[in-house]
This record gives sequence, structure tokens and C-alpha cells, in this order.
Amino acid sequence: MPPLVKIRSERDQMSAIERRIADFILDNAHLLRDYSSQQLANALGISQSSVVKFSQKLGFRGYPDLKYSVGAAVALAGNGNGNGGVTEWPPEAAPSGYQHLADTLRRAKTAAEEETRVANPQEEVEAVIALIDAAPKVFVYGLGDDGLYAREFAMRLALLGILTVQHADPILMTANLSAARPGDVLLVFSEFGKLPQLWQLSRQFQETGGKVVSITRHTANPLRAHADASLAICAHDPQPPVAQLLYRCSLQYLLDFVFVLLCHANPDRQRQLAQNQERIQQMIDT
Repeated sequence: MPPLVKIRSERDQMSAIERRIADFILDNAHLLRDYSSQQLANALGISQSSVVKFSQKLGFRGYPDLKYSVGAAVALAGNGNGNGGVTEWPPEAAPSGYQHLADTLRRAKTAAEEETRVANPQEEVEAVIALIDAAPKVFVYGLGDDGLYAREFAMRLALLGILTVQHADPILMTANLSAARPGDVLLVFSEFGKLPQLWQLSRQFQETGGKVVSITRHTANPLRAHADASLAICAHDPQPPVAQLLYRCSLQYLLDFVFVLLCHANPDRQRQLAQNQERIQQMIDT
């Protein structure tokens, strides 16, 4: 996993001193090559040993390895703007603002999708595929904007012949839990995974013998921590509107990939999809 992605994902589980180091590295990744462990410690007002222990906790042999890995990641993601691949929004000072904005957004979306791919190892994604494919019923739940993504994905599952129950109302979804049986799967869409009603719904579903799959940002959160499996979305940008766009495109990429994997995992699903699409087309034509 790229070092900056790993730092972001584990930040919420770090101590106060570790979070200070993490935030400094995330905010100044392009400058880290100029800092020794002692200089970094002095800049943060902490001990040098804290920097070394932070590096080792992330799986590096020491600070030099962490610094080299971050430098390599910055160089790989860099686009020549001297800021480690992070472009200020909007880039009004660029010679051609319109085209530069278009190119910058495209690169940012591509980088977010790549981070999302790396953050979801093959074995974890295949485990989610196996749960969905074998489930007698799949419950799909999300609130607000998450509910829009949940509804669209539930429709895709239905086209594959998967019995799907989808709601954006917590009361109705709670009532539907009476129909849950062992082996059923609950997909919970929640960008930040911190709403109490989501934990309660997930816990109740697990008590029936069902499995919970969370779809959240790639950060530590209660929903992801207590789910049986998870899909993680990476989308980071200093500007909140852009970060939200990156989250949406990364989420769509991952859901598209899961859908394609479901089609390939079970030939019957592909046949069912073709039949349903033909029936829908007939309805449109008539």
C-alpha cells in the first residue's frame, strides 16, 4: 500500500503525537526529503525516537525507509507542479486555466481510483464477491447521498437475478430485518461510517446470522471496524468539493468492478442479466 494512503487510513487509530507526525507528512510530503528524523522532531517539538517509532509502526525499518518511500510515491504521482502532485484549486494562474483545470481533475480522479484499487486487496474483494454471490438475499442500505449510490447498485444486483431489498429509511429497513436469515448479506453505504443508527442496524443484522459489508472511506470508523467485510474508498484533496467528486468517482469505479466480477464469477448471472435487459428493452419498444 502506498505510504501516504497507509498513513491516512491509520491516522484515526494513532496517538496524539503520531497524528502530529502523520499530519506533517501528509501536508508536506513533497518536502520530507529535506528533513532528517531530528529535524522533523525539532519541527514538531517531539523526540527523535518518536519519529523512529512512528516509522517502524507503519512497517518500515526506520525513518530513512519511510522518507524514501514517501519520496518515491510523490515522484510517481507528481505532475510537475512542485507540490507533490497536489494542485491548488482552481488553477487560475495557469497559462490555460480551462484546459489545466480539466487535466488536473482527470489526473486527480485517476489517482484516486488507483489508490482505491490498491486499498482493496484481491482476496478481500473476492471475499465480498463470494458473500454476495452465495447470499439468498442481499439487503442494501444508505442514507442521504449514500442512499443514491445504494439504490443504483441494488438495481444492478437485481438485474443479475439477485434477490435485493433496498431502503433509504432506517425504520423500514429495521422492519425488513425480520426477513433476514443466516447467509443473507447487508451492504451498508456510509461515506464516514459514524452514524449510530448504522451500527445498530448492522449489529441487529449480524444477530440474525447475516454478514455485513461496509462501503466507506478508507479511514478508521466504527462501521468498518465491526463489519464482516469491507470495501474502502480513497479520495483525498485539500478542497472539500473536489474531495467529494473524487469520492464519487472512486466509489463508482469500485462498484463497477464488483459488478463485473459478479458477472464473471457466475455464468448464470450473465444469462440472467441478458434476459432482464431484453425484457426491459421490449417494454421500452412497446
